Amino acid sequence: MAITLESLRRVRATNPPRLLFYGPAGVGKTTLAQEFPDPIFLQTEDGTPGDVELNTFGLLKSYGEVMEAIGVIYDQNLPFKTVVLDSMTEMQRLIFAETCARGDEKGNQKQNIEDFGYGKGYVYAQRVTQELVEALNLLRRDRNMAIILICHSTVERFDDPESVSYDRYDLDLHNKIKGMIERDMDGIFLLKHKVSIEKEEQGFNKERALAKGGSQVWLHANPKPAFVAKNRYGIKDAIYTRGKGFEMLAPSFPKFGDEPAADDGQQADAA
Repeated sequence: MAITLESLRRVRATNPPRLLFYGPAGVGKTTLAQEFPDPIFLQTEDGTPGDVELNTFGLLKSYGEVMEAIGVIYDQNLPFKTVVLDSMTEMQRLIFAETCARGDEKGNQKQNIEDFGYGKGYVYAQRVTQELVEALNLLRRDRNMAIILICHSTVERFDDPESVSYDRYDLDLHNKIKGMIERDMDGIFLLKHKVSIEKEEQGFNKERALAKGGSQVWLHANPKPAFVAKNRYGIKDAIYTRGKGFEMLAPSFPKFGDEPAADDGQQADAA
């Protein structure tokens, strides 16, 4: 196609959001995902909050089962508006197992992702991860479904080239996989309890630090040195109130679920 001045157009994001929620265990990631419109869960690990009900295929124990479930949602055009992968951290283990089963370029299977040698296993795993990402994006593009990934958090040392190294909250994923997922997401949100530190005098010029608070959960939507976060919607950090998370976020998102997706020529992010 020849590019001319007539090819120029104005576009805006119209596809449903691709979001990742991460944070410590029990902070409310699955509960927040359940608040989104008509969610269906792809569960790769046990652990459902006791006070919520989920639409789910049950525990998916292999990469093949996850992809099969995605295929059922797509082929049968099931009446759901959000697909939730819970969790991406455990999904990574299934990706590594699938990578080992497929083997190297000669078809030689491996017992462990490290057995490929020289980091090659993680390169092969990226290809498998890309298949998953593309399958989820088909649900987003063709079925107008929002995509939510749930991930565990970890505290990692970050080597900042402009300052001294420091610790920060990060996604509990291997760097090769993490980079792919981060690039694909429209929003990465950290859920974490708000904690304040106070000092207590113990006498003899000694003191100890006491952590207090923790009843409020903050949804961090913008990056800081202490954690990874981002979003393309201008969402600000806010207190997450159980049962009202989607209500708080929804005004920032394109509509999804009820309306057919616009054709590719009208979408700014059709990937």
